Formats: sequence, structure tokens, C-alpha cells
Amino acid sequence: MDIKNIILKTRKYNLHSHTQFCDGRADMQTMAAAAVDCGMLYYGFTPHSPIPIESSCNMSVDSVNKYFDEIEIIRQKPGFHTCKFYAGMEVDYLGDSWGPSNEYFRHLPLDYTIGSVHFIPTQDGDYIDIDGHPDRFKDRMRECFRNDIEYVIHTFYQQTAAMIIAGGFDILGHFDKISHNASCYKPGITDSNFYKSCLDSVIQLILDRKICIELNTKARKDHGFFFPSEELLRILVDGGIDIVVNSDAHYPDRITASRSEAFEILDRIHEAKKA
Repeated sequence: MDIKNIILKTRKYNLHSHTQFCDGRADMQTMAAAAVDCGMLYYGFTPHSPIPIESSCNMSVDSVNKYFDEIEIIRQKPGFHTCKFYAGMEVDYLGDSWGPSNEYFRHLPLDYTIGSVHFIPTQDGDYIDIDGHPDRFKDRMRECFRNDIEYVIHTFYQQTAAMIIAGGFDILGHFDKISHNASCYKPGITDSNFYKSCLDSVIQLILDRKICIELNTKARKDHGFFFPSEELLRILVDGGIDIVVNSDAHYPDRITASRSEAFEILDRIHEAKKA
């Protein structure tokens, strides 16, 4: 799969979506039909990968073959021929023992993978999901992380850097997503020198290794966030980084959510770079 070629020749793509196999809110055929209806030419399914800890948001190992079977049904379905469908997976990084570079994923018939960090270890070593609603994040800060926001931020970016170094993925998913929950928990924290130093180390790795990243539009409408932020996008575009605009769709009516605004921002950045 040539991701760079796709993003260079069209904007009618979305390579990050979820369905009944993880925490999506519609089945794959419903999402595929919606992708066709809104004119997508390339569409990727990316269920949250199986992981070796309990999680209601991740697909089970037992459902993996069913997922690939469903992809083949969709590819052969009448009326879906105008869009090319890909079997992707959003692989969670859980340290050295589990992530996109793990042998398990290398042997799956995947077209591509997104590498993402949703879980980080507590001070006691237990992996906890820090994604989701800010209210849940606040509860987990108190219950699991001793209300130490600096520990959470540092560990999130440390895990992201370790995943980049380990490799094995094609697209880096929402790499600054902690900014949303962290800023809700402690307003202003993302402007601190501490936060910027944690983030800068990851940015430098992306630039040095020319990692393809996604501009994730999922949280724009409800929360006002793009991941990465517009400020970071300027740095990455200036550094020659390939950027894939994904909606991270969990619902069929959100496949195109905020993507046009994201492309407008990218266009402005590219025009400013030319000036």
C-alpha cells in the first residue's frame, strides 16, 4: 500500500476508522456504505488491536480472522467498487513486550498499521487507558496516577518515543493527544516548559526519522482540538513530514468530520512555506 501516493493524488480518503470489532458504533458494512456515499476513493478500517491486558475498547484475538473475512466480503460487495478498502489496524504500544513491531502483527495480512499510545504504566507498573473523556481522565488521575500530571505527560511521550524507535508501523496516530486531557485536568500545563520539553523530544524523533503522521480530526467539532495542533503542523510541514488527514471515525456520519477544515489549515501552512 502506497500511502504517500494516495495522499498526494487525492483528498478522498480516510485511513482511520473503527467498527463493531472494537469501540466503533456501527458495523463494517455500514461504515463502508457511508464511505462510498460520501465519495471516498480509499478507505481503511483500523480496529484497536488485540492487547495482552483487559480492555473493552480493543478487539479480541478470536475476532481477528472474522475481521479479515469481513474485509473480503466488503471488497466483493456490489456497489462498493468505487472505493478501495484496506485492512489496517491501530496497534497499541505497551512497552517492549507489545506494540507495532511485535511479531504477531508482522504475520497478519495487514495493508498498513497505525501506531498509537492509549495506555501508559502507572507508578506501580500497571497499564491504564488515559484516553477518553476528560472526566474519566480526572478519575484515573486520582485513582491510578496519584494526581501526578507531570508523570503522566512524561510517560506518555516517553512511550511514544519508544514506539517510534521500535518502529513497525506506517502512520503515527494522534501523537500529542495527551494535550487535551492534560489541559482539561490542569489548564495551562501545555504551555509550560516541562510539557514543551517532553513534546520536543518526540517532534525531533519524527523529523529525524521522517515518520508519516496523521492529522486526527475526531475531536475538533466537540472539543476544538486537532492532533497534532496547528502550531506543531507548521513545524512538521517545514520538516518535510508526510501528513495523512484522518477522521478516526467511530460513527458513519463522522467519516468526513472536520477534514475540510484540516485541509484548509494544511493549505495555509503550505502557502506560507512557499512565500
